[in-house]
Amino acid sequence: MVAATDLEAESGDGRVADTDFDNDTTDGPLSDAASNVDDDTERDDIEEDVSYRIASYGVDFDVAGLVRRMNEGDIFVPDFQRGFVWTQKEASQFVESLLLDLPVPGIFLTLELDTEKMMVVDGQQRLKTLQYFYAGKFEESDRPFALQGVAPAFAGKRYTDLREPDRRRLDNSLFHATVTRQLFPEEGMSSVFHIFQRLNTSGRRLSPHEIRQAIYRGTLLDCIRMLNGNDNWRALFGRVNPRQKDQELILRFWAMYLNGERYTAPMVAFLNGFAEEHRNPSEEFLQQGQSMFAEVVAAFNDALGIRAFRTSASRQLNAAVFDSMAVGLARRIKRNGIPGNRALKDATDALLKDAEYLDSVSGGTAQPASVQTRIAKATEIFRGL
Repeated sequence: MVAATDLEAESGDGRVADTDFDNDTTDGPLSDAASNVDDDTERDDIEEDVSYRIASYGVDFDVAGLVRRMNEGDIFVPDFQRGFVWTQKEASQFVESLLLDLPVPGIFLTLELDTEKMMVVDGQQRLKTLQYFYAGKFEESDRPFALQGVAPAFAGKRYTDLREPDRRRLDNSLFHATVTRQLFPEEGMSSVFHIFQRLNTSGRRLSPHEIRQAIYRGTLLDCIRMLNGNDNWRALFGRVNPRQKDQELILRFWAMYLNGERYTAPMVAFLNGFAEEHRNPSEEFLQQGQSMFAEVVAAFNDALGIRAFRTSASRQLNAAVFDSMAVGLARRIKRNGIPGNRALKDATDALLKDAEYLDSVSGGTAQPASVQTRIAKATEIFRGL
């Protein structure tokens, strides 16, 4: 994690000022992020030593133009799978505020340099409310969006029912947005990850992989979402994790298998870097990754079933056991094919009795020494099968 004092923002007039991103109202730690997963990196990941320079400027959009940009995708809300949470009454009262020319909170956007589109960091509920009201339907349904719990002059009215002066006032209402873009480092969008982490005010702190889905969306993460439905993986992991921990572990396998020798802490930054580097890889890259993951989880499910990736001390899937054993077996499969079930089970049992290996998966698992130790141990024992 980056300390708030390490983040700087540059205002539109060129002045650089410290920016405090610790103003979120979220509900604290990700208490439900991994109910069936033991991942020590969530508690003991290493501080990321990095700082940014971020340019920011203010833009006043008229509401009609803002809705048009939303409809055309020029301003978009990333898919966190958290959905629209306002009730129709809450949404109605927000629209009423604009109709009464009352001040409303601004929104926070970040500019994608490759597309020139603006991604919503904070303000999803307000923007979706306007989009739904102009469309005349509440949420993605056929339910009419007629104003509720508002002044009698507006009660029961849809956008098309408003008096012409009221409709014109709403169209011309100004909505302030703060737009940011990363200046340093010059490449990538890593600063956006930290802005999402610190600024999001949805009432529930986003998990790292939920943020990745927004920032690094592309064919790699699409492929991982597909792989998350693999029958053998579901049998090994358990029910689908609502905070996408299962998808993060697939990404972790892929990153460790291909780039594990170059691992540097913290784990979250390592995974972010891999997701950004391979955001839209070749079809061959995706096919090879899919095939290897499918072979690995099939072999472990056949040999061990639900016991796979778990130590004798816990029934939870251990993330460090998973990344090391999956990478070790993938290397063996690439060289000599899939081993027999009995051989794989015996090798796994022996590995889980190795004191040095157990130490590397039991604490400080984001430390580079622990990562290299456990992967080397797993690679060695599976090579001998």
